[in-house]
Amino acid sequence: MNENVIEVLRGTTVEARHRVHAAVVDAEGRLRASAGDPELITFFRSSAKPFQAIPLIDDGACTRFGLTSEELALCCGSHSGEPRHVQLAESILRKIGLDGESLACGAHAPFHEPTRRDLADAGREPVRLHNNCSGKHAGMLALARVHGWDAAGYHLLEHPVQGRLLTELSRWVGIPYDAIALATDGCGVVCHALPIRNMALGFAQLAAASRRGEPAASEVVGAMMDYPEMVAGLGRLCTELMVQVEGRMFAKIGAEGVYCVGVPGAELGIALKVEDGGKRAVAPAILAILRQLDLISEEDLGALQAHAFPEIGNSCGEIVGQIRPNIRLTTPHA
Repeated sequence: MNENVIEVLRGTTVEARHRVHAAVVDAEGRLRASAGDPELITFFRSSAKPFQAIPLIDDGACTRFGLTSEELALCCGSHSGEPRHVQLAESILRKIGLDGESLACGAHAPFHEPTRRDLADAGREPVRLHNNCSGKHAGMLALARVHGWDAAGYHLLEHPVQGRLLTELSRWVGIPYDAIALATDGCGVVCHALPIRNMALGFAQLAAASRRGEPAASEVVGAMMDYPEMVAGLGRLCTELMVQVEGRMFAKIGAEGVYCVGVPGAELGIALKVEDGGKRAVAPAILAILRQLDLISEEDLGALQAHAFPEIGNSCGEIVGQIRPNIRLTTPHA
């Protein structure tokens, strides 16, 4: 009963458990391995961002507005609000003739603690550009501009931007667009619910397409791998994992315990969901799965130790526990 969980230990006693569901799928759609329920339906959340960036290339926005690979990586990312992140989001908007007030996402404090402190020390409030999704929103506005669509309401379900993105996502995940459940994400745009098996399929398809040299897939995956610091930020797993593996995979976190990885060399996609949405369980879960699949080495795992086996501290600065994975992948024939 305690397999496929992330265990939270205080001392040597398990104090809490987070159940994990995962799917490992190849580019042909075959389920290669799983944990828990690979058919579990949940929201893709920000793990969908790489697919939402594809139309920027296919529809000509990157070419028309001169968007750089670094800016494209930011469109795929959930950034930390570091100064460079804000500058790039502002640069995208400037290129399309808009500013930060055009963003539909609300303002929140930067994830990057030094930036958050600097804002507070200067007596400044965070703005919409600090929102971790401001790159994605800027990309959506660029898509509206290149098509000549009204920028107002670009985040709403009825706007053609969201229709275009839903159609694109449907193509990669292998589900008809009218069979994907829709709701509103934390940043105000449409989000999409589907089985985690299909999320993994999308990442496998994107990995395979990039390896074949398909232009849009290659540009999106290449941007994420070349600029991993734009996909997340200092000290965060997406960035540190992609730096460590040096181009062997691309990774994207989603809210409420979602995490997805594409592996071009193996043509695999991996998707997981922490059932209760516990953020602290995500990194140990995905790293344990990648190690079981032999997609990262013991050396890689050691370099990512702080993510793989996070320590638990108390208010006195003492280490009083640890988070550890207890996950066993099974294969269909098993």
